[in-house]
Amino acid sequence: MGVDLGPLVKQRTKITLEQINGLVVAIDAYNALYQFLAIIRGEGGELLMDTHGNVTSHLSGLFYRTVNMLENGCKPLYVFDGRPPDLKMREVMRRDQIKKNAEAEYKVALERGDVIAARKYASMTSRLTSSMVQDAKSLLTLMGVPWVQAPSEGEAEASYLTLRGIAWATVSQDYDSLLFGSPTLLRNLTVSGRRKLPGKGAYIEVYPEIIRLEDVLRFNGLTREQLVDVGILLGTDFNPEGFNKVGPATALKYIKNYGKLENIPEIRQELSKLDYNAIREIFLHPNVKDIEPPEWKPADKDGITKFLCDLHDFSLTRVSSAIARIANLNTEQSSTLERWF
Repeated sequence: MGVDLGPLVKQRTKITLEQINGLVVAIDAYNALYQFLAIIRGEGGELLMDTHGNVTSHLSGLFYRTVNMLENGCKPLYVFDGRPPDLKMREVMRRDQIKKNAEAEYKVALERGDVIAARKYASMTSRLTSSMVQDAKSLLTLMGVPWVQAPSEGEAEASYLTLRGIAWATVSQDYDSLLFGSPTLLRNLTVSGRRKLPGKGAYIEVYPEIIRLEDVLRFNGLTREQLVDVGILLGTDFNPEGFNKVGPATALKYIKNYGKLENIPEIRQELSKLDYNAIREIFLHPNVKDIEPPEWKPADKDGITKFLCDLHDFSLTRVSSAIARIANLNTEQSSTLERWF
């Protein structure tokens, strides 16, 4: 779910793909793949599949969106989740129950012929299996795009790579990257474009946007440690319920008035039941690893064609056209990076 920091993030800068030319972005791979699974579906909410029954929605989104990034000079570095912290298991179980409930509602909606409701519930049922993750990694390797296996949370690793300067920004729809210390969060990169509003006939244009941690801290008068405490009050993946009757405005008021969680009298009883120091530790000192500077290599045209078209029934015409768009790209780092530092 991610922490609900949106109302506290007032300074956002819209950008275009062209403005990211030559820049490395560390992408929370699971976050992106789940977006593709939610969005890329048939009219009735069904996932795209090949003739063998393998889900391909995530591969379609990953391939064409990554091609678009590469064509515009952006250098994606995908970061995959490792083993989640033990404190996240309750959230994992909660999400699984939501998916089961949505699956039941999806079947009911199909039976009554309600396509709009069916699609809404279908988007909530997405499951990412180990074989789907492996397929995503295989496709990226064939495309010459580097990926990293995080020891734990992918978003924490991506944030660390951004903090180290290996990447210019962390790409995710969630705001957790700010709690993990990423100096720059880039949202909407993997979902930009014309998007249909859920349950409505209206469409909106979604643009990539930059959010800088220093702006968030300065605007709200917080330290990063205090921002983590605000996140804990609102609810994170490690305490999904948050605190009773505490929304963004109240959480901010509490931390600004009392400095830290332990000093807030109104939540003392709830706080005594929570291992809040362990949650702080996950955000302030996450389980991450160092990597060598990543390399972007020429795409394996034949390998991509065999993987997508022969194995997964993708259109040869569309895949060939996409490959042609990235076949002769210069993978050298451009001087564009310098203007952001």
